[in-house]
Amino acid sequence: MTENNLASYRRDVEWLGVPHRAGEALQRLMAAGAAATDVVRAGLRHDDPAVRVGCCKVLDHFMDETAVPALIANLDHPNEAVRCWAMHALACDKCKEGSCRPGEDQVIPIAARMLLEDSSRRVRQGAAGLVGESVHRSQAALPALQQAHRHDPSPIVRKIAGWYLPGGPRYKALAPKLPRTKSPKPGQNPIT
Repeated sequence: MTENNLASYRRDVEWLGVPHRAGEALQRLMAAGAAATDVVRAGLRHDDPAVRVGCCKVLDHFMDETAVPALIANLDHPNEAVRCWAMHALACDKCKEGSCRPGEDQVIPIAARMLLEDSSRRVRQGAAGLVGESVHRSQAALPALQQAHRHDPSPIVRKIAGWYLPGGPRYKALAPKLPRTKSPKPGQNPIT
């Protein structure tokens, strides 16, 4: 990486906090991809929440294993948008373009805790969807979704949690597919 590239990545990270420049800056950082992750990772400690959110958005697509501790630290940030995007960057596999994906066993319990304890409806709503996607793979998912479905003060959070419970539309759609077995042909002995 040249010093010019590094300087432009730093400028773009700063511009994530400037409303009329943030969109272009985010596009350039996304286009740079993994080449910009060192600078983007440093932006997770920026004073401006908008910069942190933008950095989370980039890392959501280009996860850098060394960014995981800083993303986890942002789960306690006072700004709900920062918490929401940090959680999304850690837990959402659909967006990832790189090879690093934090272990589900590490991230889903954190998202489950946020589903049950975060003061922001927006954060809990995002957590419900992320935890729900793991309902068949994580032991922490189902109990958290059941509790949120029964007790969350927000009807939206309760509704989303219900989608991922047994009988809900997403629960069945996410169920692991059983391997198909061939039926014996007529007249063929099924036991061989």
